[in-house]
Amino acid sequence: MVYGMGRSETMLGKILERYARSDYQLSTKFTPQAAGTSDDPVADMLEQSLSRLGTDYIDLYWIHNPADVARWTPRLIPLLKSGKVKHVGVSNHNLSEIELANRILGEAGFQVDAIQNHYSLLYRSSEQAGILNYCRNRGIPFFAYMVLEQGALTGKYSSDNPLPEGTNRAQAYNGMLPRLKPLTDKLASIGEKQSAAAPDVATAWAIAKGTTPIIGVTKPHHVDGLVRAGSITLTGADIAELEALADATDVSTRGWWEKEM
Repeated sequence: MVYGMGRSETMLGKILERYARSDYQLSTKFTPQAAGTSDDPVADMLEQSLSRLGTDYIDLYWIHNPADVARWTPRLIPLLKSGKVKHVGVSNHNLSEIELANRILGEAGFQVDAIQNHYSLLYRSSEQAGILNYCRNRGIPFFAYMVLEQGALTGKYSSDNPLPEGTNRAQAYNGMLPRLKPLTDKLASIGEKQSAAAPDVATAWAIAKGTTPIIGVTKPHHVDGLVRAGSITLTGADIAELEALADATDVSTRGWWEKEM
């Protein structure tokens, strides 16, 4: 809904017309900050998404930001009971908010089935707060977004080749690129030994930590990188060295929309 004010869902819906509904799984979000003023904004926003996507159910429906867990989470229960939503996830929630959402859903016989947070070598707050362990202990998939920090961990950008000026990415990352060089050099070095590139290794690190990386794919070769990432073997020493280099950067990549985990 919030991506392009619904246009992304409309475009995806047109693409999916050529496939049987059983051939794919579909995920979209409810965003409290974009909720309307009706009696049930969650159900209303879902109906709008279903219409744009051309389907009668969503496999995984996210509450995009916590806002008010006790207010919004119960609204998911009728949608789960009706079958319009098969599973629910929470995004950008801290551990106490995840636990509360799980308790609310559990009272109705459901549970949080997925968690999605910003997680990368440079931003490991979900791990430090115990969220990854919480997921691991309960068999809940953890989806990691911004694994490549919007390109800053690809090794493609440097002081001599910064991110495009005038973009939000440039404002967030260009100033820290010199500090990232030892880390991106190490990513490239590990990748070179396994016929892979720096971003492949950064993605492989996230996989090795037990997460499912969400990678923005805009070019065919990005898919090739994901295939390589899935076959990269990182030793414990590799992971420890990468994390030490990441810590040594002493940068913060927490987004403006994020609070402490």
